[in-house]
Amino acid sequence: MKYIEAPNDYLLKGNELSLFVAGGITGTRQWQKEFVKMLSDLDITIFNPRRENFDVSDTTAAEKQIKWEFEALEDASYISFWFSHETLQPITLYELGRWSTSEKPVLVGCDPKYPRLQDVKIQMSLARPDMVVVDSLEKLADQVRETFLKDFVHNKFPS
Repeated sequence: MKYIEAPNDYLLKGNELSLFVAGGITGTRQWQKEFVKMLSDLDITIFNPRRENFDVSDTTAAEKQIKWEFEALEDASYISFWFSHETLQPITLYELGRWSTSEKPVLVGCDPKYPRLQDVKIQMSLARPDMVVVDSLEKLADQVRETFLKDFVHNKFPS
């Protein structure tokens, strides 16, 4: 596994598989570290938008962060979304809406206590009727792994 954390530069090579780990950053626990660890055995590049250190005094930090996320979402082969219960995560909801209607493989999980759980499930049932919204990080990691393996067996990787 190759790990890339915002706002670090990166260059994907050829058919290198990658996963963008989308979900709450502000006001949520550090779930990304746990999730990335669950996927550490996969031969993929993981984009994590949650920085270890975010300098709030840097007036250009927000724009850099948003641009990095926008480009990494575009470049990633797959996107996983995790909605933890601590906050509503409007930017993550926006990103889910944007990418759920694309051709890109999207995998979604919600904490059972997430305040907009029903909305996410209904929207995803309309946008991607065959997709299951899972209810734990472990199940989301399993779903990522199963999707990668299925695509590998069928030689059907996203471009």
